[in-house]
Amino acid sequence: MRIFCLIKHVRDTETRIKVAEQGKKLEFIGDNKIISPYDEFAVEEGLKLKEKFGGEVVALTVGDEDATKSLRQAMAMGADSSILVNDPKFYNLDPLSTAKVIAKVLEKEQFDLILAGKHGVGDDNQAVPSMVAAFLGIPVITVVVSLEIENNIAKAKREIEGGLEIVSSSLPAVITCQKGLNEPRYPSLKGIMAAKKKEVKVLTNNDLSLDASNFGKGLSFKCYIEPPPRPKGRIIEGDPKEAAKELVKLLHEEAKVI
Repeated sequence: MRIFCLIKHVRDTETRIKVAEQGKKLEFIGDNKIISPYDEFAVEEGLKLKEKFGGEVVALTVGDEDATKSLRQAMAMGADSSILVNDPKFYNLDPLSTAKVIAKVLEKEQFDLILAGKHGVGDDNQAVPSMVAAFLGIPVITVVVSLEIENNIAKAKREIEGGLEIVSSSLPAVITCQKGLNEPRYPSLKGIMAAKKKEVKVLTNNDLSLDASNFGKGLSFKCYIEPPPRPKGRIIEGDPKEAAKELVKLLHEEAKVI
């Protein structure tokens, strides 16, 4: 089984963000980039399937040279090799254009399954994997919390509002992974050392021959606005019984949560 894991190189979720220059730019405190956490579930699931069925796990991302760090992280976890699409024409792409690039890469590859996180925590678009599936003309199952593969059929449980949905699909297919699917392993020292020797294949648009004019001008941000400050809490004093009645009234009439 040949499995591709789509990953995104994002800022660590613990990075502190500050709006600066009257909304014209962002400042990042403790800035560090990692694999998007949901993509770690995808890599782990790929490794588990490889351990069960044999085969190969390939990590794939679109980004600049710094994105190699996340590919090395995936290979330290156990991925066999990786592909980096690194071309200035592909920087700051919108989700549709990113999906076009990834699909073009995959069109030239043999694969049985494509795994990805349910969304990248950088922009939270939650769109790229489904559009990759559409460009490739294969099924997609999103927000998966349980996955079984047997006789070239994927059977998945996916989260829906108020419950779970069981979906079956033939392979190849795209699966997006949600928290609860597995527990990503930590790279071992042996894995980290081995990752330094594994291949990172770098592709540019010379290899893909995509018409960059179809991509528009990429993403740009006009301004940044901080969320409004959290209002101060209210303390209801007095007799506990009367305070409880007042609390219920406020929750119903003001907060409108009951």
